[in-house]
Amino acid sequence: MKIKYLFLFTVLILLFFACNNDSEEKHLFILSGQSNMALLEPKESFIPYLEKTLGEKKVIVVKQAWGAKPIMRWFKKWKLNEFTSPTGADLYDSLVKEIDLAIYNETLASVSFFWMQGERDARLSYSAAYGESLLGLHNQLKEKFDREDVNFIIGRINDFGFGKEERYPEWQLVREIQENFAMSNPNVEWINTDDLNDGYSRNGKVIKNDLHMSAEGYKVLGERFAKKGVELINNQVKQ
Repeated sequence: MKIKYLFLFTVLILLFFACNNDSEEKHLFILSGQSNMALLEPKESFIPYLEKTLGEKKVIVVKQAWGAKPIMRWFKKWKLNEFTSPTGADLYDSLVKEIDLAIYNETLASVSFFWMQGERDARLSYSAAYGESLLGLHNQLKEKFDREDVNFIIGRINDFGFGKEERYPEWQLVREIQENFAMSNPNVEWINTDDLNDGYSRNGKVIKNDLHMSAEGYKVLGERFAKKGVELINNQVKQ
Protein backbone atom coordinates (compact mmCIF):
# COMPACT_ATOMS: atom_id res chain seq x y z
CA MET A 1 0.00 0.00 0.00
CA LYS A 2 2.82 2.40 0.89
CA ILE A 3 4.48 1.69 -2.45
CA LYS A 4 1.22 2.51 -4.24
CA TYR A 5 0.88 5.86 -2.44
CA LEU A 6 4.53 6.65 -3.05
CA PHE A 7 4.06 5.95 -6.75
CA LEU A 8 0.97 8.19 -6.94
CA PHE A 9 2.78 10.94 -5.06
CA THR A 10 5.71 10.75 -7.47
CA VAL A 11 3.39 10.93 -10.48
CA LEU A 12 1.62 13.99 -9.04
CA ILE A 13 4.94 15.74 -8.42
CA LEU A 14 6.07 15.06 -12.00
CA LEU A 15 2.77 16.31 -13.39
CA PHE A 16 3.03 19.46 -11.28
CA PHE A 17 6.47 20.29 -12.59
CA ALA A 18 5.47 19.48 -16.16
CA CYS A 19 2.48 21.82 -15.97
CA ASN A 20 4.54 24.45 -14.22
CA ASN A 21 7.19 24.35 -16.94
CA ASP A 22 4.55 24.73 -19.67
CA SER A 23 3.06 27.76 -17.91
CA GLU A 24 6.46 29.41 -17.78
CA GLU A 25 7.18 29.15 -21.49
CA LYS A 26 7.40 32.59 -23.07
CA HIS A 27 6.87 33.94 -26.57
CA LEU A 28 9.80 36.06 -27.74
CA PHE A 29 9.12 38.96 -30.10
CA ILE A 30 12.09 40.78 -31.65
CA LEU A 31 11.67 44.08 -33.51
CA SER A 32 14.45 45.56 -35.61
CA GLY A 33 15.10 47.67 -38.69
CA GLN A 34 15.43 51.30 -39.72
CA SER A 35 13.71 54.53 -38.66
CA ASN A 36 10.17 53.30 -39.23
CA MET A 37 10.83 50.59 -36.67
CA ALA A 38 12.63 53.04 -34.40
CA LEU A 39 9.54 55.27 -34.39
CA LEU A 40 7.19 52.40 -33.57
CA GLU A 41 6.30 52.39 -29.87
CA PRO A 42 5.58 48.77 -28.85
CA LYS A 43 3.56 49.85 -25.80
CA GLU A 44 0.98 51.67 -27.95
CA SER A 45 -0.57 48.68 -29.70
CA PHE A 46 1.95 45.88 -30.25
CA ILE A 47 2.43 44.75 -26.65
CA PRO A 48 -1.22 45.31 -25.58
CA TYR A 49 -2.47 43.03 -28.36
CA LEU A 50 0.08 40.33 -27.58
CA GLU A 51 -0.60 40.38 -23.84
CA LYS A 52 -4.36 40.32 -24.40
CA THR A 53 -4.05 37.39 -26.81
CA LEU A 54 -1.24 35.33 -25.29
CA GLY A 55 -1.21 36.40 -21.65
CA GLU A 56 0.53 39.24 -19.83
CA LYS A 57 3.25 37.02 -18.39
CA LYS A 58 3.84 35.08 -21.60
CA VAL A 59 5.40 37.84 -23.69
CA ILE A 60 9.00 39.05 -24.02
CA VAL A 61 9.63 41.97 -26.39
CA VAL A 62 13.06 43.16 -27.52
CA LYS A 63 13.45 46.14 -29.85
CA GLN A 64 16.52 47.71 -31.42
CA ALA A 65 16.32 49.89 -34.53
CA TRP A 66 18.55 52.45 -36.20
CA GLY A 67 17.71 54.98 -38.91
CA ALA A 68 19.22 54.91 -42.42
CA LYS A 69 21.01 51.56 -42.06
CA PRO A 70 21.30 48.94 -44.86
CA ILE A 71 20.74 45.25 -44.20
CA MET A 72 24.50 44.60 -44.35
CA ARG A 73 24.62 45.84 -40.75
CA TRP A 74 22.57 42.78 -39.73
CA PHE A 75 23.54 40.04 -42.20
CA LYS A 76 27.01 38.70 -41.47
CA LYS A 77 27.77 37.43 -44.97
CA TRP A 78 26.44 40.38 -46.96
CA LYS A 79 28.15 40.71 -50.31
CA LEU A 80 26.99 42.76 -53.28
CA ASN A 81 29.51 41.41 -55.77
CA GLU A 82 32.99 39.92 -56.03
CA PHE A 83 34.55 43.26 -55.13
CA THR A 84 32.78 43.64 -51.78
CA SER A 85 33.44 41.87 -48.49
CA PRO A 86 31.24 41.08 -45.46
CA THR A 87 31.03 44.02 -43.06
CA GLY A 88 30.63 42.22 -39.74
CA ALA A 89 26.94 42.87 -38.93
CA ASP A 90 27.58 44.99 -35.85
CA LEU A 91 23.91 45.88 -35.39
CA TYR A 92 22.92 42.22 -35.36
CA ASP A 93 25.53 41.55 -32.69
CA SER A 94 24.18 44.43 -30.61
CA LEU A 95 20.65 43.09 -30.98
CA VAL A 96 21.69 39.59 -29.92
CA LYS A 97 23.29 40.93 -26.75
CA GLU A 98 20.02 42.55 -25.75
CA ILE A 99 18.08 39.41 -26.63
CA ASP A 100 20.35 37.27 -24.47
CA LEU A 101 19.76 39.55 -21.50
CA ALA A 102 15.99 39.44 -22.00
CA ILE A 103 15.71 35.65 -22.28
CA TYR A 104 18.23 34.67 -19.63
CA ASN A 105 16.93 31.63 -17.74
CA GLU A 106 13.70 31.63 -19.78
CA THR A 107 12.12 28.80 -21.78
CA LEU A 108 10.80 29.91 -25.16
CA ALA A 109 7.58 28.63 -26.68
CA SER A 110 8.14 30.58 -29.90
CA VAL A 111 10.41 33.16 -31.53
CA SER A 112 9.09 35.83 -33.90
CA PHE A 113 11.22 38.44 -35.66
CA PHE A 114 9.71 41.65 -37.06
CA TRP A 115 11.59 43.51 -39.76
CA MET A 116 10.86 47.09 -40.91
CA GLN A 117 13.75 47.92 -43.21
CA GLY A 118 14.76 48.22 -46.84
CA GLU A 119 14.53 51.92 -47.65
CA ARG A 120 18.29 52.38 -47.39
CA ASP A 121 19.06 49.43 -49.65
CA ALA A 122 16.60 50.81 -52.23
CA ARG A 123 18.40 54.15 -52.18
CA LEU A 124 21.90 52.64 -52.39
CA SER A 125 20.94 50.24 -55.20
CA TYR A 126 21.70 47.16 -53.10
CA SER A 127 18.67 45.15 -54.23
CA ALA A 128 20.89 42.53 -55.92
CA ALA A 129 21.96 41.35 -52.48
CA TYR A 130 18.73 41.99 -50.61
CA GLY A 131 16.92 38.69 -51.14
CA GLU A 132 19.93 36.64 -50.13
CA SER A 133 20.37 38.92 -47.13
CA LEU A 134 16.82 38.34 -45.91
CA LEU A 135 17.31 34.60 -46.21
CA GLY A 136 20.69 34.85 -44.49
CA LEU A 137 19.30 36.93 -41.65
CA HIS A 138 16.52 34.40 -41.13
CA ASN A 139 19.08 31.60 -41.07
CA GLN A 140 21.20 33.50 -38.54
CA LEU A 141 18.19 33.69 -36.23
CA LYS A 142 17.36 30.01 -36.69
CA GLU A 143 20.93 29.11 -35.87
CA LYS A 144 20.97 31.48 -32.90
CA PHE A 145 17.91 29.86 -31.32
CA ASP A 146 18.62 26.35 -32.64
CA ARG A 147 15.13 26.03 -34.07
CA GLU A 148 13.70 25.94 -37.59
CA ASP A 149 10.36 27.49 -36.66
CA VAL A 150 11.53 31.09 -36.15
CA ASN A 151 8.83 33.37 -37.56
CA PHE A 152 9.90 36.30 -39.75
CA ILE A 153 7.41 39.11 -40.38
CA ILE A 154 8.34 41.87 -42.82
CA GLY A 155 6.81 45.31 -42.95
CA ARG A 156 7.02 45.94 -46.69
CA ILE A 157 8.47 49.40 -47.37
CA ASN A 158 5.65 51.82 -48.22
CA ASP A 159 4.78 53.67 -51.44
CA PHE A 160 6.92 56.74 -50.69
CA GLY A 161 9.54 55.88 -53.32
CA PHE A 162 7.16 55.74 -56.30
CA GLY A 163 8.08 58.47 -58.77
CA LYS A 164 11.37 59.13 -56.99
CA GLU A 165 13.55 56.79 -59.04
CA GLU A 166 16.50 59.20 -59.19
CA ARG A 167 16.86 59.15 -55.40
CA TYR A 168 15.49 55.65 -54.73
CA PRO A 169 16.25 53.72 -57.94
CA GLU A 170 15.39 50.27 -56.61
CA TRP A 171 12.38 50.97 -54.41
CA GLN A 172 9.99 48.73 -56.31
CA LEU A 173 12.59 45.98 -56.58
CA VAL A 174 13.06 45.86 -52.80
CA ARG A 175 9.28 45.69 -52.28
CA GLU A 176 9.04 42.77 -54.71
CA ILE A 177 11.96 40.98 -53.07
CA GLN A 178 10.26 41.31 -49.67
CA GLU A 179 7.02 39.87 -51.06
CA ASN A 180 8.77 37.00 -52.83
CA PHE A 181 10.76 36.10 -49.74
CA ALA A 182 7.55 35.95 -47.72
CA MET A 183 6.08 33.48 -50.22
CA SER A 184 9.11 31.20 -50.01
CA ASN A 185 8.64 29.96 -46.44
CA PRO A 186 5.51 29.19 -44.35
CA ASN A 187 7.14 30.90 -41.36
CA VAL A 188 7.59 34.18 -43.25
CA GLU A 189 4.88 36.80 -43.91
CA TRP A 190 4.72 40.43 -44.97
CA ILE A 191 2.32 43.20 -44.07
CA ASN A 192 1.19 46.21 -46.08
CA THR A 193 2.22 49.70 -44.93
CA ASP A 194 1.13 51.78 -47.96
CA ASP A 195 -1.87 53.23 -46.12
CA LEU A 196 0.03 54.26 -42.98
CA ASN A 197 2.02 57.28 -44.18
CA ASP A 198 -0.75 59.90 -44.49
CA GLY A 199 -2.09 62.16 -41.75
CA TYR A 200 -0.15 63.73 -38.90
CA SER A 201 3.40 62.81 -37.96
CA ARG A 202 4.48 62.31 -34.36
CA ASN A 203 5.56 65.98 -34.45
CA GLY A 204 2.11 67.13 -35.55
CA LYS A 205 3.14 67.82 -39.15
CA VAL A 206 0.72 67.03 -41.98
CA ILE A 207 2.20 64.27 -44.17
CA LYS A 208 1.13 62.47 -47.34
CA ASN A 209 2.86 59.43 -48.85
CA ASP A 210 5.75 60.17 -46.53
CA LEU A 211 8.85 58.08 -45.93
CA HIS A 212 7.69 57.68 -42.33
CA MET A 213 4.33 56.67 -40.92
CA SER A 214 1.84 58.96 -39.30
CA ALA A 215 1.37 58.84 -35.53
CA GLU A 216 -1.79 56.81 -36.04
CA GLY A 217 -0.02 54.75 -38.70
CA TYR A 218 2.52 53.50 -36.17
CA LYS A 219 -0.29 52.32 -33.92
CA VAL A 220 -1.82 50.39 -36.80
CA LEU A 221 1.59 49.03 -37.78
CA GLY A 222 2.15 47.69 -34.28
CA GLU A 223 -1.21 45.94 -34.24
CA ARG A 224 -0.71 44.48 -37.73
CA PHE A 225 2.66 43.13 -36.72
CA ALA A 226 1.24 41.63 -33.54
CA LYS A 227 -1.74 40.02 -35.28
CA LYS A 228 0.47 38.47 -37.94
CA GLY A 229 2.87 37.18 -35.30
CA VAL A 230 0.07 35.52 -33.33
CA GLU A 231 -1.35 34.07 -36.54
CA LEU A 232 1.96 32.39 -37.35
CA ILE A 233 2.29 31.07 -33.79
CA ASN A 234 -1.21 29.60 -33.93
CA ASN A 235 -0.45 27.99 -37.29
CA GLN A 236 2.56 26.26 -35.74
CA VAL A 237 0.46 24.97 -32.85
CA LYS A 238 -2.05 23.43 -35.30
CA GLN A 239 0.65 21.59 -37.27
